[in-house]
Amino acid sequence: MIRDIISAIFLISILAIPVIWWLAGWSRRVYTFPRYILACINIVFSKCWWRTSIPPNLPVPIDKGAVLIANHRSSADPFFIQVAAHRVVHWMVAREYVEHPALAWFLRQSGAIGANRGGRDTKAIRHAIELLKAGELVGVLPEGRINMTDQLLLPVRPGAAMIAQHAGVPIVPIYIIGAPYDRTPQSAFMMRARVIVKIGEPIDTSTGTPQELMEQATREIARLAEVDDFQPQHAGRNWKPTSADLKEALATAEQRKRRS
Repeated sequence: MIRDIISAIFLISILAIPVIWWLAGWSRRVYTFPRYILACINIVFSKCWWRTSIPPNLPVPIDKGAVLIANHRSSADPFFIQVAAHRVVHWMVAREYVEHPALAWFLRQSGAIGANRGGRDTKAIRHAIELLKAGELVGVLPEGRINMTDQLLLPVRPGAAMIAQHAGVPIVPIYIIGAPYDRTPQSAFMMRARVIVKIGEPIDTSTGTPQELMEQATREIARLAEVDDFQPQHAGRNWKPTSADLKEALATAEQRKRRS
């Protein structure tokens, strides 16, 4: 009986720690309570399962907005960046996921911005700009799909730079090493990994075209990756991979898996 009481007290204490920490700490400034609980779960999962190594701080003041961009090797990439940001990151997510019954609550609590896959989504862009002007972070994966090739980056779209320019905020380039992925979105969550997140210096967006700014940002990602001969490629706003591109990417991913 006494052992059961002690066990119950211990369990309640463990569950109460996040609540007490949130009520007493700085987290109330940057998280709602549901988002804080999700962030705690993400930290534990990322640190223990994926053994994620991150820099101590994001080079952006806590009350200032920025657009975060990164290479895209895994469906789990936003989770690593969320841990590194120490703040809510509002990700541009395909609208069908935001409206999916199984994902809607989670993505809404995560602050996701639902956007159309094809063409420019004026409503989503306007929402992202409003968030940035209010001092929030917006995350964009400019390759548009998971990179399963041997290239450092696929051709990138200029949308992230355009949003940053309109909001008057910097772009922060991020490079992720070791992200798990095995051809399906859910595979990343079944795989152990050792992930390293590298964060570059903020890029001023007050001058230059979106294309020029994206070139500068992707060159910074290449510098973080220690790739000296990288040549940025632009996909254009409406670029989509062909079925042949996807088949080639899957074949390359399978070859890489066999080699490793």
